[in-house]
Amino acid sequence: MISTPSACIVADKEKVAKAVLMPGDPLRAKYIAEKYLENPEEADLESGTIGDGKAWEEGVNVGKLLAAIPKDKPVWVLCHTGNKSLYVAELMSDAGFDAGSVEGGYRSFLRLSLSMMVMNEEEVTERTKAIERSIITKYRKSIWRRFTKGVHDYELIKEGDKIAVCISGGKDSMLMAKLLQELQLHGKVKFDLVFLVMNPGYNEDNWNIILNNAKLLGIPINVFESDIFNIVADVDKSPCYLCARMRRGYLYSHAKELGCNKIALGHHYDDVIETILMGMLYGAQIQTMMPKLHSTNFEGMELIRPLYLIREDDIKAWRDYNDLRFIQCACKFTDTCTTCNNEENQSKRMETKELIARLKKVNPYVEGNIFKSVENVNLDTIVAYKQKGVKHHFLDEYDR
Repeated sequence: MISTPSACIVADKEKVAKAVLMPGDPLRAKYIAEKYLENPEEADLESGTIGDGKAWEEGVNVGKLLAAIPKDKPVWVLCHTGNKSLYVAELMSDAGFDAGSVEGGYRSFLRLSLSMMVMNEEEVTERTKAIERSIITKYRKSIWRRFTKGVHDYELIKEGDKIAVCISGGKDSMLMAKLLQELQLHGKVKFDLVFLVMNPGYNEDNWNIILNNAKLLGIPINVFESDIFNIVADVDKSPCYLCARMRRGYLYSHAKELGCNKIALGHHYDDVIETILMGMLYGAQIQTMMPKLHSTNFEGMELIRPLYLIREDDIKAWRDYNDLRFIQCACKFTDTCTTCNNEENQSKRMETKELIARLKKVNPYVEGNIFKSVENVNLDTIVAYKQKGVKHHFLDEYDR
């Protein structure tokens, strides 16, 4: 048993007939499709698979997987750095395959992307304006109006607020920053923004992507560093959960030091409905991800979620339309730009996302129904519920 590579490509001459790679990595899938695939349109960029290939999971017996790959075609192996793939390619060569490793791995693609983003100031300014125009023109209905509706309906922003916009480097937080920036420029309510970016220990490639995207999008970021990745590196149980809690604490603390009274996080509509269903299926409780809430540990601070009504598919459409490339998760546990699907909570969220997708095929209204279910709670038909930490039972009032 050895750790499998991030991708194995079965090539015919110079082009790829089939590819297998870790799921949920659209950037790497796009890279392979454009560089090697015979028919790039066959790439499923969202799931991170190409052609008729299937995802390889860590710990899977490599011998069984390789048995399905013909030895009469060249095989290319791709990993993040080019080191693991070289090792696997050598093993495959010893086993009789015509195998080679993609030099530099996925990082070579990242560096190529960064070099392509190095434009002169005039080009950057023009592209920034085009990205901003797309928000209030092409995506006015699906993104801008849902954003302003959420801000208005849930009273997320008030006169005189100073909001720390927490940017992780992903598509959601970057779009949120642009939306709040546009609202600040054109809205009636006056408020201040601080665009807060924490570096918890990203590798150089991922950190440069964040910095370059901030420049391209015209976001004046306020950067601070922490050693969270190093702290959780030795944690065996739920390191991702601990990392997320610590990151939020650091963000609250730094935002308060900067005089902010609110932090904004980039959770969207799909995150909300997935959380509702996860609570029922895995937590035996009915609860939701709130559009705003008061901090229990930082007095006077609030958390707001401006993307609350925006669909993830629309965020992806905006990203792809503007040819933007963002990181997803870049922790040391994966050292890639993919989501940490090895963490139990993330795997449960993926299961829930897939369940909703299957239900939608039968009932096209299922997503909206899940969302509205926590707005239409009838306490007269609830056996028990909690409020402010106190449990109430229907028998408490039944005979009164």
